[in-house]
Amino acid sequence: MEALNTDGKIHCRTLWISDVHLGSIHCKADYLLALLDRVKCERLYLVGDIVDVWAMHRRVFWPEAHNQVLRKLLKLSRKQVEIIYIPGNHDQNFREFCGSEFGNVHLRQEAVHDTADGRRFLVIHGDELDYAVRYSRLNRAIGDIAYDFLMWVNRWVNRGRELMGKPYWSLAKWVKGHIAQAEQAITAYQDAAVLMTRQRGLDGIICGHLHHPVIRQYEDVLYCNDGDWVENCTALVEDFCGSLHLIRGIGSPDSAVPVLFAETATSTP
Repeated sequence: MEALNTDGKIHCRTLWISDVHLGSIHCKADYLLALLDRVKCERLYLVGDIVDVWAMHRRVFWPEAHNQVLRKLLKLSRKQVEIIYIPGNHDQNFREFCGSEFGNVHLRQEAVHDTADGRRFLVIHGDELDYAVRYSRLNRAIGDIAYDFLMWVNRWVNRGRELMGKPYWSLAKWVKGHIAQAEQAITAYQDAAVLMTRQRGLDGIICGHLHHPVIRQYEDVLYCNDGDWVENCTALVEDFCGSLHLIRGIGSPDSAVPVLFAETATSTP
């Protein structure tokens, strides 16, 4: 990986992070802080759902680690890291400020990113593509409740695994990979993303929203999902040659070193 330096840090041109869900009990802010301390980038995209306003309507959960994430992002912007913030559906309250500039932080509805090797990528949160997954409001509500339950179970499972010295494991990710309906929904979503990208004459798309990190080549379009900081703890980086990589920040929050998760695109099934 071109972006991995010998000092144990990742030096890259661009970093994409989404679905942090600050304000939610499921947010793994400590792991994100560990990653941000070890990644050096020129440009940072915050690809939506950074703050979970929905969760805070139900219950306010805001420990000091969530404050530290915000302070770290502001510190990066003062160090001349260009930050592009694209609000998602959970922080859609900030969409009314799209087009505004706050120092070196730019709020945008979407963006087009030019890689070092000349490719052009659409950057959106991804809730714009929910139309491709045709579920009723009732089904979506049930799905939200089920997801929250899975994440609650997941916390207790991983507390046990931590006591046994075992690495983090995502129950929600396992369910997504083993339930046919979930796989079909993800496929439909990705197909819609590829179609949108192709219609706009771009080379690829980078989004979040699904909590399903992947880099996949669909003929002439590269689909990238940077994952989340609730269950997968992944981010997307562009090295100085223009190649895209998924990295994972899992480990001890006090000593986690970002590791390569996916370097090359997988082919369309």
